[in-house]
Amino acid sequence: MESIKPNHDLLKLKECLGTLPEAVAKPGFVVVSGLPGTGKTFFCRKLVENFDLYIVESDTLRKILFPDPAYTSAESARLFTAIHSLIEWLLKKGVPICFDATNLSERNREFLYRIGDRAGAIMILVSVEVPSAVAYQRLQSRKTTAMPGNKSDAGWEIYRKMRPKVEKILRNHLVVDTSRDISPVIDKIVRVLNR
Repeated sequence: MESIKPNHDLLKLKECLGTLPEAVAKPGFVVVSGLPGTGKTFFCRKLVENFDLYIVESDTLRKILFPDPAYTSAESARLFTAIHSLIEWLLKKGVPICFDATNLSERNREFLYRIGDRAGAIMILVSVEVPSAVAYQRLQSRKTTAMPGNKSDAGWEIYRKMRPKVEKILRNHLVVDTSRDISPVIDKIVRVLNR
C-alpha cells in the first residue's frame, strides 16, 4: 500500500504561524473580499485591534510558498489549496480567523463557506470597496512609497484586469468603504463575534 505523503505546502505554512489567539468553542471566521487597493489589509488590521483574530493573508503566504511568485493560475491553485487546508485546520482547533484575500469569485468563496460550515464557525463575509479613483491613488503610491507590512505586488493594471471578475457575494454580507469611517462595520463584527 502506498504511503500518504504529507502536504508539504500546508506544513510549510504551519511552520510560519506566529502566536495564535486563544482557542474558542465557536471560532469567528471573517472572510474579506475586494480588489487590490481597496484596503483589505488595512481593514483586517483595524479589526484585529478590536477583536483577537489570526489574520491569514494570501499575499504573505504566497511569498512563503513562492519566494519569487509568478502569479500563474497553477501557482494560485496550489496556494489556495494550502490556505484552505490551513484555515480549516485552524478553525477546527478553535482559532478565530480573518482571511485577507481578493476572494472575488463566488465559486472560490463556496470552498470557504463549506470550510466554515464543517468547522462550526461564526462566518462573517465582508466586501471591501472604494471608489476607483481612490484605489488608483493607493496603487500608484505603492510604487513610490514603501508601505510597512504590505506584501501585495498588485498595481493598477492588475486591478483593471481583475475588476470584471468581481462576482456578487450571494450570502448575507457587510460592505465597507475604507475611504470612509470603518468603525461602524468593525463594531458590528465585534458584536456578532462576542455573542
